[in-house]
Amino acid sequence: MKLDHEAVMATIPHRTPMLLVDTVEDLEPGEHITAKFYVDPDREIFKGHFPGEPVLPGVYSVECMAQTADILLLSLSRYAGKIPLFLGIDKVRFRRKILPGDTLEIQAVMASERQEKAIATCSANVYVEGELAASGDVTLAMR
Repeated sequence: MKLDHEAVMATIPHRTPMLLVDTVEDLEPGEHITAKFYVDPDREIFKGHFPGEPVLPGVYSVECMAQTADILLLSLSRYAGKIPLFLGIDKVRFRRKILPGDTLEIQAVMASERQEKAIATCSANVYVEGELAASGDVTLAMR
Protein backbone atom coordinates (compact mmCIF):
# COMPACT_ATOMS: atom_id res chain seq x y z
CA MET A 1 0.00 0.00 0.00
CA LYS A 2 1.18 3.55 -0.79
CA LEU A 3 0.04 6.89 0.62
CA ASP A 4 0.40 10.24 -1.10
CA HIS A 5 0.86 13.46 0.89
CA GLU A 6 -2.88 14.01 1.31
CA ALA A 7 -3.39 10.46 2.60
CA VAL A 8 -0.51 10.94 5.07
CA MET A 9 -2.22 14.08 6.39
CA ALA A 10 -5.52 12.20 6.62
CA THR A 11 -3.80 9.54 8.76
CA ILE A 12 -1.72 11.51 11.28
CA PRO A 13 -2.60 14.77 13.08
CA HIS A 14 0.72 16.54 12.38
CA ARG A 15 0.84 19.62 10.16
CA THR A 16 3.49 21.95 8.79
CA PRO A 17 6.01 22.80 10.16
CA MET A 18 5.94 19.60 12.25
CA LEU A 19 4.77 17.19 9.55
CA LEU A 20 7.95 15.23 8.77
CA VAL A 21 6.60 12.51 6.46
CA ASP A 22 5.80 13.36 2.83
CA THR A 23 4.71 10.02 1.39
CA VAL A 24 4.52 6.34 2.24
CA GLU A 25 6.13 4.11 -0.36
CA ASP A 26 5.23 0.76 1.20
CA LEU A 27 2.89 -0.14 4.05
CA GLU A 28 1.78 -3.45 5.48
CA PRO A 29 -0.55 -2.35 8.32
CA GLY A 30 0.89 -3.23 11.71
CA GLU A 31 3.90 -4.96 10.15
CA HIS A 32 6.27 -2.61 8.30
CA ILE A 33 6.40 0.76 6.57
CA THR A 34 8.73 2.75 4.33
CA ALA A 35 8.18 6.53 4.22
CA LYS A 36 9.94 9.47 2.54
CA PHE A 37 10.71 12.99 3.71
CA TYR A 38 12.45 15.73 1.76
CA VAL A 39 14.62 17.99 3.94
CA ASP A 40 13.77 21.39 2.47
CA PRO A 41 16.81 23.70 2.59
CA ASP A 42 14.43 26.62 3.29
CA ARG A 43 13.39 25.26 6.70
CA GLU A 44 13.73 27.96 9.34
CA ILE A 45 15.73 25.63 11.65
CA PHE A 46 18.78 25.82 9.36
CA LYS A 47 19.26 29.52 10.12
CA GLY A 48 20.43 28.59 13.60
CA HIS A 49 21.59 24.95 13.29
CA PHE A 50 24.26 25.83 12.20
CA PRO A 51 24.92 29.12 10.35
CA GLY A 52 27.26 28.41 7.46
CA GLU A 53 27.14 24.63 8.00
CA PRO A 54 23.47 23.58 8.30
CA VAL A 55 22.64 20.15 9.73
CA LEU A 56 19.21 18.70 10.51
CA PRO A 57 18.92 18.43 14.33
CA GLY A 58 18.85 14.89 15.68
CA VAL A 59 15.45 15.45 17.27
CA TYR A 60 14.02 15.86 13.77
CA SER A 61 15.33 12.40 12.88
CA VAL A 62 13.65 11.05 16.01
CA GLU A 63 10.40 12.80 15.06
CA CYS A 64 10.60 11.33 11.53
CA MET A 65 10.89 7.88 13.10
CA ALA A 66 7.98 8.58 15.47
CA GLN A 67 5.67 9.89 12.74
CA THR A 68 6.46 6.93 10.50
CA ALA A 69 5.66 4.60 13.41
CA ASP A 70 2.46 6.61 14.00
CA ILE A 71 1.29 5.84 10.46
CA LEU A 72 2.20 2.17 10.85
CA LEU A 73 0.06 1.90 13.99
CA LEU A 74 -2.79 4.13 12.81
CA SER A 75 -3.11 1.89 9.74
CA LEU A 76 -4.53 -0.78 12.06
CA SER A 77 -8.32 -0.64 12.49
CA ARG A 78 -7.98 -0.85 16.30
CA TYR A 79 -6.04 2.43 16.34
CA ALA A 80 -7.66 4.30 13.43
CA GLY A 81 -8.60 7.82 14.47
CA LYS A 82 -6.56 7.74 17.68
CA ILE A 83 -3.98 10.32 18.69
CA PRO A 84 -0.45 8.85 18.90
CA LEU A 85 1.41 10.00 22.00
CA PHE A 86 5.18 9.75 22.12
CA LEU A 87 6.21 7.79 25.23
CA GLY A 88 9.92 7.42 24.59
CA ILE A 89 12.77 6.31 22.43
CA ASP A 90 15.55 3.83 23.18
CA LYS A 91 18.76 2.72 21.51
CA VAL A 92 19.06 5.92 19.46
CA ARG A 93 22.14 6.22 17.29
CA PHE A 94 23.07 8.99 14.88
CA ARG A 95 25.50 7.72 12.26
CA ARG A 96 25.76 10.50 9.67
CA LYS A 97 24.77 14.11 9.16
CA ILE A 98 21.47 14.85 7.48
CA LEU A 99 21.86 17.90 5.27
CA PRO A 100 19.49 20.35 3.61
CA GLY A 101 18.29 18.86 0.34
CA ASP A 102 18.58 15.23 1.50
CA THR A 103 15.64 12.90 0.98
CA LEU A 104 15.16 10.57 3.92
CA GLU A 105 13.86 7.04 3.67
CA ILE A 106 12.38 6.03 7.00
CA GLN A 107 11.67 2.36 7.67
CA ALA A 108 9.87 1.00 10.71
CA VAL A 109 8.67 -2.39 11.89
CA MET A 110 6.42 -3.35 14.77
CA ALA A 111 8.70 -4.68 17.52
CA SER A 112 6.20 -5.24 20.35
CA GLU A 113 2.66 -4.36 21.32
CA ARG A 114 0.58 -4.37 24.46
CA GLN A 115 -2.90 -4.24 22.96
CA GLU A 116 -4.64 -4.09 26.36
CA LYS A 117 -2.83 -0.80 27.05
CA ALA A 118 -2.72 0.41 23.40
CA ILE A 119 1.07 0.80 23.64
CA ALA A 120 3.48 -0.31 20.93
CA THR A 121 7.18 -0.10 20.18
CA CYS A 122 8.51 0.15 16.64
CA SER A 123 12.11 -0.21 15.54
CA ALA A 124 13.01 2.45 12.99
CA ASN A 125 15.88 3.35 10.69
CA VAL A 126 16.50 6.56 8.74
CA TYR A 127 18.54 6.32 5.53
CA VAL A 128 20.05 8.90 3.20
CA GLU A 129 20.92 7.50 -0.24
CA GLY A 130 20.97 3.99 1.20
CA GLU A 131 23.29 4.90 4.07
CA LEU A 132 22.04 4.50 7.63
CA ALA A 133 21.78 7.95 9.23
CA ALA A 134 19.85 7.23 12.45
CA SER A 135 18.10 4.39 14.25
CA GLY A 136 16.07 3.81 17.37
CA ASP A 137 13.11 2.12 19.04
CA VAL A 138 10.06 4.39 19.35
CA THR A 139 7.34 3.69 21.93
CA LEU A 140 3.88 5.17 21.42
CA ALA A 141 0.55 5.18 23.24
CA MET A 142 -2.55 5.33 21.11
CA ARG A 143 -5.22 7.49 22.78
